[in-house]
Amino acid sequence: MTPERMQYPIVEKINILLFIAVMPAIWGLLWLGSHAALPWALLAAVTFSLVNHLPFSLMHEAVHGVFSKNKTRNDFFGALAGAVFPTSFFLQRFAHLGHHRRNRTDEELYDYYLPTQSRRLKNFNLYAGNLFGLYWFCIPFGTLVYLMSPWLYSSKWFIQGPARVLGFEPYVREIAKLPKFRIWIECLLAVSYQVLVWLALDLNWQGWLLCYGAFALHWSALQYVDHAWSPRDIINGAWNLKVLPVTSFFALNYHYHLAHHRHPQVPWLYLPKLVEADDPRPTFWSIYFRLWGGTRPAPPMVGGTDPLSR
Repeated sequence: MTPERMQYPIVEKINILLFIAVMPAIWGLLWLGSHAALPWALLAAVTFSLVNHLPFSLMHEAVHGVFSKNKTRNDFFGALAGAVFPTSFFLQRFAHLGHHRRNRTDEELYDYYLPTQSRRLKNFNLYAGNLFGLYWFCIPFGTLVYLMSPWLYSSKWFIQGPARVLGFEPYVREIAKLPKFRIWIECLLAVSYQVLVWLALDLNWQGWLLCYGAFALHWSALQYVDHAWSPRDIINGAWNLKVLPVTSFFALNYHYHLAHHRHPQVPWLYLPKLVEADDPRPTFWSIYFRLWGGTRPAPPMVGGTDPLSR
């Protein structure tokens, strides 16, 4: 056990209770989105965009092995939370840990463009992907594609075509090397969960899209607001953002993202304690609105090493 793990123990019971408690709320909001009058459906969708961050954040804990000390329980709840998202937990683990190794490098820039890159294409990826929610929609769509044809992810056409255009090429190259059966099973779990909830709650397309569309806008923006315009440093290229307490709760302190990148093995509960006194603390909205100005020429890398090797 590492010194950090001894100092900041995993809060497994809290994590399990949070997961159990949030699921009825998610189902209720989805039902309202499909069956309530429009004003209430809109309110349900806005609330869903916040509440649905909780299972995602619990999956994020499991990705780093800090949902539970027991690997079996850690991966079990990671897979359940992944189904709610919906995605394969095993796939997300490799994609996300790859993010920690590539953060702010030439392979993972959405706010900047390199001399060899098209600014128009980079702006398309930024606006469509991060600001209009396409980033999230690519994940359930990719889950369906993997379920129907897992070998597509290994094809040269897909890697150098759609994946490259959408800015996912480094991720897809890694995914192509992973064992396909486990990912396929988890994709089946994710799709099956969504179908069962749809049937059990008698959902309709309008309500489902309203709720998950609102979540897509929030989640897709958050994934890069945490990093945009931060130093081009693998470890320190993130922000500890100021957000409302309710947002911080449902995201499990995800907005303390610089603290997380410096200490990726520390559970969510302790991240506020790891904010350093001289760390800048911009608000979420200040970075978000700057993104609407479009991409800029990339400055040089500052530095950094693989944080997961420490």
